[in-house]
Amino acid sequence: MASENELKLLYENQLKEKLSALESTRKKILNRYLLTFLFLAGLTAGIFFLVSLNPHEALIIISILGSVAFLIWFIYETGKINRKYRETFKSGVVAEVVKLINPEWQYLYDHCMSQESYQQSGLFPQHYDRYEGDDFVTGQIEKTDFQFSELHTQYKQVTYGPKVQRREHWVTIFRGVFLHADFNKNFSGITYVLPDTAERLLGKFGQSLQKMSGRGELVQLENPEFEKLFVVYSSDQVESRYILTPTIMEAMVNLYNRFGGEIYFSFVGSRVYFANSINEALFEPNIFRSGVNFSDMKEMYDLFEMISVLVNELNLNTRIWTKN
Repeated sequence: MASENELKLLYENQLKEKLSALESTRKKILNRYLLTFLFLAGLTAGIFFLVSLNPHEALIIISILGSVAFLIWFIYETGKINRKYRETFKSGVVAEVVKLINPEWQYLYDHCMSQESYQQSGLFPQHYDRYEGDDFVTGQIEKTDFQFSELHTQYKQVTYGPKVQRREHWVTIFRGVFLHADFNKNFSGITYVLPDTAERLLGKFGQSLQKMSGRGELVQLENPEFEKLFVVYSSDQVESRYILTPTIMEAMVNLYNRFGGEIYFSFVGSRVYFANSINEALFEPNIFRSGVNFSDMKEMYDLFEMISVLVNELNLNTRIWTKN
């Protein structure tokens, strides 16, 4: 595992120059965003002014159509520049950070976790209408293979107003990083370790609500700190206790304290699935400020390091079981 000092060397020797070279493109995109805003404001003011002069309707229509056509073309061209900028950032900067952590990992910036893996985890059973993601990483840490990516799933909510106005609203199911790795054991049942929001918010009443889940039987464990953070459901009580050893429960508490946000686990087939909810875009260039700063690289490094931290904390390379 590369150290932070190695990351600093990579930044000073390679990434800083690449980021500096991208600055002119970033500023160009930012200026085009500003021009789009000013053009829209000017177009609106111009239409009101033109209407106040009471010219022929054809002149108004031609002026509006011409202005809108130019605006569409301008936005389209800005989008092309932005996509190229993002692609260069991903392939030239993010890829180098992943390579530093482990040169044998494969990084595909325009791919994400398969929908089959997401569904198999059972962590978010809600129907989704939109499935997006990127920054897919696959590889192996010693004996443990893994897959990792950023994901954002949503469903469409339709509401109707008092006059039957139809409104569409996109609701996030999950947004953050999603990972699954080999656990080296074929599970006969399915075990879920989920954020215990009910008990945290509602106390004793929340404990009674836990039993109403459709995820399986509620599993009570003997770790007070773990029980405050998580609720466990399983189709096999005995197996869930074999999986959730004192060491594993302590590791999950450590992961919660380290990463923040809501974290989820499931044990399905022979894989452990992990999701960390983060409500912001990850591994993306920031158009609105200079990209030449080490802190962005450190944040990116920490997120990708999550892969190694998870494997090591859960002792996935220890191989305390053998697959049947």
